[in-house]
Amino acid sequence: MATRALILLYDGFDLIDAGGPYEVFLTASRLLQREGRAPEFEVTLATPGGGDIAAYGGMTLTRLADSDTIDACDILLVPGTIDVACAVGDGVLIETIERLSRRTGMVSSVCTGAFLLARAGLLDDAPATTHFEDLGDLAACGEVGSVIAGVRWVDNGRVLTSGGLTSGIHLALHLVARIASPELAARTAHQLDMDWSPDPTR
Repeated sequence: MATRALILLYDGFDLIDAGGPYEVFLTASRLLQREGRAPEFEVTLATPGGGDIAAYGGMTLTRLADSDTIDACDILLVPGTIDVACAVGDGVLIETIERLSRRTGMVSSVCTGAFLLARAGLLDDAPATTHFEDLGDLAACGEVGSVIAGVRWVDNGRVLTSGGLTSGIHLALHLVARIASPELAARTAHQLDMDWSPDPTR
């Protein structure tokens, strides 16, 4: 059975935070399908309510799934945003993350998506990271165990956070390595013409 990856979108999310991991999961599956093997990942883009959504800058995504109808997934990925205050103040969004996280194997964030995981109570007493410009604010929010600088991602087992923007691609490759194999992660990075290391500090 394919690993079900759900990328949760909301108004003003950073496009590369979602699009980078989306491309990684699709590429990993495509490489397997080339060999006549089953795809490893089934990727769904969803919003609370299933409506169209505009990324930061105005690009609009349509024909999205309704996260309210999704009971469980294997990976929940939450992208970041420029307007963190607006996102963490969105009660419906936070409630959606809380609900999905209860039926999700792994919960992950990209960039300032860490603030949403923190508000949802997923980073209590746990180390986390985010965009380098926002590390101080994450540490000061009172909803995170500790903040780690200088890494592309932090893997706490069930909950993972990553640094800014393209660090989400590195995190997604780490998930491919963890779920499928390091070999598939390396092949996926090569296909994407991406320098990738299994070491989160590089």
